[in-house]
Amino acid sequence: MEMFNGTGVAMVTPFHPNGDVDFGGLEAVINHIIGGGVDYIVVLGTTGETATLTKDEKKQIFKRSVDLTNGRVPLVAGIGGNNTYEVLKDIEAFDITGYSAILSVSPYYSKPTQEGIYQHYKAIAEKSPLPVILYNVPGRTGSTISAETTIRLANDFKNIVATKEASGSFDIFNQIMRDKPADFMLISGDDPVTLPMIAMGASGIISVIGNAVPRVFSDMIRLCLKGDYAAARPLHYKLIEFTALMFAEGNPGGVKHALKELGICGDTLRLPLVNVSNSTAQKIGIQLQQINLVAQPA
Repeated sequence: MEMFNGTGVAMVTPFHPNGDVDFGGLEAVINHIIGGGVDYIVVLGTTGETATLTKDEKKQIFKRSVDLTNGRVPLVAGIGGNNTYEVLKDIEAFDITGYSAILSVSPYYSKPTQEGIYQHYKAIAEKSPLPVILYNVPGRTGSTISAETTIRLANDFKNIVATKEASGSFDIFNQIMRDKPADFMLISGDDPVTLPMIAMGASGIISVIGNAVPRVFSDMIRLCLKGDYAAARPLHYKLIEFTALMFAEGNPGGVKHALKELGICGDTLRLPLVNVSNSTAQKIGIQLQQINLVAQPA
């Protein structure tokens, strides 16, 4: 599972102004991300506005992402939900060609107990033909995968190989790193805390801001993984304001506007998400200028 060390990017889904999927934009985003030196791409995670896509659109995006990536980096498929049996049907129907793992978010809205979360992932592990990455994001799901449940799953199912941790809880991170099997990976799910998480032993990040600033961010992650924190910290500090703006009015509104500023793709979102305000948009443009990714106005 060394392919999941380093920088993964939870890729946006570009849309045309009329709301249709923009496959030309998808190609541009993929080339931008890979050209920025990232290590792998997650297709149809939360940042991909997956909840707004039809089954046919998801199928097309999964397939086109394989074709457009053309083996240049590994791909991870986002397949999750709060209806366990529907998730199992989606996994069964999924064409695994070109994919190396499945990222599956903890069940949302239903607020299952820890035993319910365990049984949900047990069913997925027993069905999945690919390695499984857990995804703990309480801010979106309304419940937390405890460190104890994560470790239980890691010990009981060899094909559960990692967890994407976006709980923000260093208590959970500490317990996972202390108690996990040696080959189980802790992956950051929050851009701002990735440097300290790698210092603890995390293997990298599945990033949002990597859509827009893949080179700067992946360079920082590589330095961290080499233990060169003296060189990594200036890049980390350089991105603080930009990262905050990416989430100031929700994800992926901020990063899609950054991609528009960079000329990669448009910033159209699907309801209920809306574009960032003019004020935030202006601040994002200023930050891109300060990072030297877009030219200063004449």
